[in-house]
Amino acid sequence: MPCARRDRLRSNLMRVAGAALFGLGLWEIVALTVQSMRGIPFPTPFDCAIGLVQLMGGSPFLDFTIYEHTLASCARWVSGFVLAYGAGIAYAFAAFWCPLFRTVSMPTVEVLQLIPGLAWVPVVILLFGLSPASTLAIIVLTTFPVIAVSAAMGFSSADTDHVRVGLMCGYGFWGLLRSVYLPSALPHILSGTRIALGVSWRVLVAAEMVVGSGKGLGFAIIQSRWTMDYVSAFVCIIIIALIGLGLERLILLPLERRTIKRWEMSHER
Repeated sequence: MPCARRDRLRSNLMRVAGAALFGLGLWEIVALTVQSMRGIPFPTPFDCAIGLVQLMGGSPFLDFTIYEHTLASCARWVSGFVLAYGAGIAYAFAAFWCPLFRTVSMPTVEVLQLIPGLAWVPVVILLFGLSPASTLAIIVLTTFPVIAVSAAMGFSSADTDHVRVGLMCGYGFWGLLRSVYLPSALPHILSGTRIALGVSWRVLVAAEMVVGSGKGLGFAIIQSRWTMDYVSAFVCIIIIALIGLGLERLILLPLERRTIKRWEMSHER
């Protein structure tokens, strides 16, 4: 068993190293090609590594440290995502409780899901002006439909045979919700959560670029063009990618796999 685990770990490390080398090599080729063809400096992986070390050492970047920009973006993202997630789950539960409400409201929610996040910029500026509330509103409007549709689909996908068995066992509404509908909805909710996290993170950075907030990774990237500090802009892009990748690979993907596995085992029983 230890040998198998060691081999699996070695295989995973080699896979990660191979993917990293491929990405860095492709980046280096693009940088050298642009420099030779256009004669302009293009940040290389080495340049960005040095810039990352300097910024992480506390060098000021647009009047703030890179930690302050990152924390500002994360705080806005968490606030907007929690609001959207709560509203989406509440909507799905209301739609499950009242089929008439679902019939009337679901087309509107599905239409909202088709609207790109940045399309809401003029709407939120009219409503909230150029303020942090505009960024939160864009996150909520973009993320809410993803959660709402996923959770609603999960509740409606419950096996009718299991529902009948629960009724025969004397379960009421809350018993069926806890024992039948919620286990059926969990895989859909977790899949929707993964999608919603990626969507909300991307639209946060884009909203910070457009709306402007004085602090944040998106704001720092767009402001770097005026100072021609493209290395720092690339460092912000790297941080954005690492945060998103960490959430996806280290938290959400294992949680989804574990939940789906337990859900399928419960059905086999």
